[in-house]
Amino acid sequence: MVWLKFIHIAAIAIWSAGLICLPGLHVQRADVPDEASLHRLHRLVRFLYIAMMSPAAFIAIASGTALIFLRETWSPWMGLKLVFVGLMTTTHILTGLVVSRLFEPGQVYAPWRYVVVTAFTVLIVSAILVVVLAKPDLPSLLPAWMYEPRGLRRLLGLNPSA
Repeated sequence: MVWLKFIHIAAIAIWSAGLICLPGLHVQRADVPDEASLHRLHRLVRFLYIAMMSPAAFIAIASGTALIFLRETWSPWMGLKLVFVGLMTTTHILTGLVVSRLFEPGQVYAPWRYVVVTAFTVLIVSAILVVVLAKPDLPSLLPAWMYEPRGLRRLLGLNPSA
């Protein structure tokens, strides 16, 4: 369990750092002096996104899912955390779309976009940290059976051993 948590935290750190730093690399696109520099920047951005961030995201989500089931974390704070993880995943996907289009001729990444995306990403990562570390006692907005393993079976009156 300790190793799984270590892997989960390391993967989240790599994924978060990549999402926070990539907009800074995107904005540099406008100031590239020549084709060789543009090619180097493009290779760096693609490497970070494809070879580092995407595998880290996959490992973070997979290990986090395993931890949910191993620790049986069925509480409202976990649902809130998963909402923020969904926003982080959406940001990751949108970043991939930027990576695929930014280096086409004539494209630039506006400085205001850099500020907004970076601030939004830092806000999401911070929200995840606060929720995970504080584990706030949130009111349950969903029925109790949704927080229980095999809750739907119990609700429908199905035999749990079947």
